[in-house]
Amino acid sequence: MTRGPRLAVRAVILREGRLLLVNAWPGAQSDLWCAPGGGVERGASLPENLVREVYEETGLAIAVGAPCLVNEFHDPASGFHQVDIYFRARVTGRAKVTLEDPEGVVNRHRWVTEAELRALRFKPDSLPDIAWGLEGAVLYDPLEPIVR
Repeated sequence: MTRGPRLAVRAVILREGRLLLVNAWPGAQSDLWCAPGGGVERGASLPENLVREVYEETGLAIAVGAPCLVNEFHDPASGFHQVDIYFRARVTGRAKVTLEDPEGVVNRHRWVTEAELRALRFKPDSLPDIAWGLEGAVLYDPLEPIVR
């Protein structure tokens, strides 16, 4: 039986012109940065999953807004395929990030300006456009090979 794509949710959180990024590679194996979030659990809405994931990874309480990006990636060697749905979100509670990821995947975070983001290795490629440039837009990033 073929398994379908894994579904995940991610948050585009801006505060004072800075975007929240996390490094989600156990043991800091990679310098690749992404928006916080993670896998969807059955029986909960996408926003409910995102609230849970962001809290697990960062300790932040958020309010989830509109979707802004659908991104797909896959690993041709293993057959892994993931679809990420990005939502705009804002911090509603304590504003200090604490890395409390129960899975031990997220190991560091950064609040970055657009210029700082562009100097880093990050995915998806459209992240700066969604965070700073295309208010109200919903983008689609087509299937791309996984980056490590």
